[in-house]
Amino acid sequence: MSETDYQRQPRIPNPHRICGVAPVRALFLRRAEDVIRLFYLPERRREAGPLCAHLARTRRVYREVDDHELARIAGTEHHGGIVAIASLRYAEELAGHALPAKLPAAPILTVLDGIGNPHNLGAIARTAAFFGCKGLVLSDDPRQCDLSDAAFRTSEGGLEHLRVMRARHLPNLLLGMQQTYLTVAAVAAGGVAPEALPRGRPFALVLGNEETGLPEPTLAACEARVTLPGSGLVESLNVAAAAAVLLHALLAAAPPQAAPPKPARRRG
Repeated sequence: MSETDYQRQPRIPNPHRICGVAPVRALFLRRAEDVIRLFYLPERRREAGPLCAHLARTRRVYREVDDHELARIAGTEHHGGIVAIASLRYAEELAGHALPAKLPAAPILTVLDGIGNPHNLGAIARTAAFFGCKGLVLSDDPRQCDLSDAAFRTSEGGLEHLRVMRARHLPNLLLGMQQTYLTVAAVAAGGVAPEALPRGRPFALVLGNEETGLPEPTLAACEARVTLPGSGLVESLNVAAAAAVLLHALLAAAPPQAAPPKPARRRG
């Protein structure tokens, strides 16, 4: 695409900058229509090739640049050699105090309450997607961060595979979920081990702020509390590390997913 064509492209105020090979691939896989521009280093030409071909068909900008220029575009030196400029994406605001009816089934739903570090959000999203989660709920706590460049970069594409929703009032949402999910608050002490949780429903794992933990209204709205047993030499894990261990442990304890129905045999 010519420089003139580049200059004619609409300027989107503060779009997201998706950095790294895995996040950019996931972006093209899940919402290619949101990509506005693509920039990459010469050493990423092979990975960028199919993406550039798609952009060429849809008359959108792509360009090979040097490392200095890519760092300027990305706003960081940690760009992974390729950067997509994409339309803003925020968490989906839930209209009421219930989850969407068409939320895909999964053994665990991850819920974040008051986690303000976007790197932690991204790391948790990466783990959640790795373990097959389909949704991620963010609380209405003003400390709770939303989707951002840093979160997308840290998630390594995980956020593109999750339906990210924001609760209007998390305690009410958790109470309304209890017929479908076992709502489980992750606490530093006083909870049961993951394997001691009752089975029968998918888990909604609620993770809180690293410094203050979960607020009392959120704790009161959860049916169970879970604590990772440790050596006692340190008080707790980083929230992203705790999420990874808990998701793995809860997945082992989660109720098995229903098998698809077998096709009926033909008679005669």
